[in-house]
Amino acid sequence: FIADIFLSPFEPCRIRLVSDPTYASGMAGCASRLVSENGVIGGFYAGFIPILFKQIPYTMAKFAVQGKAAESIYAGMGSEPSKMSKGGNLCVSLGSGVIAGVAAAIISHPADSLLSKVNKAGAGGSGGLMSRLTNIAAEEGFVALATTGLFARCVMIGTLTAGQFGVFDIVMGMVGAKKFHFTDPKNPH
Repeated sequence: FIADIFLSPFEPCRIRLVSDPTYASGMAGCASRLVSENGVIGGFYAGFIPILFKQIPYTMAKFAVQGKAAESIYAGMGSEPSKMSKGGNLCVSLGSGVIAGVAAAIISHPADSLLSKVNKAGAGGSGGLMSRLTNIAAEEGFVALATTGLFARCVMIGTLTAGQFGVFDIVMGMVGAKKFHFTDPKNPH
């Protein structure tokens, strides 16, 4: 949530510069123009709710799916992390990271599509944010919001997430840290 507060101003600038390269010459010029035309809230935070609907499920899916995918991979190999080499564990992290990234991309894609559209000039007509989001959803339809551009997003987020989990495992190994697992406090081990 806190990171989304800081991320939100960059999204409308990025989307506006991609959708209309003549809008401004760079990020600072775009931010200045957005604020002068729409105010701080309208310019930077019009897409805040869609960001939350994108980022929260995305992050939850990424970590939940990666953990389960890694467990399934180890179980399928009849092994566990302590019995495998560093390279083997890294491969499991990369593979489970791809699976987690694809799942996170699929879950968050409709909200990401709405976010991209609501930050384009004139998208959703006039009115408040919820009215504009409703208009965009009605115009596009759920299937289009959930599938247009999904393959590219799965490839991008799948590889990015695999890289994140791979780097995490490498750094954890370099500093000698061990992964932790949450346990039920009522069930002492």
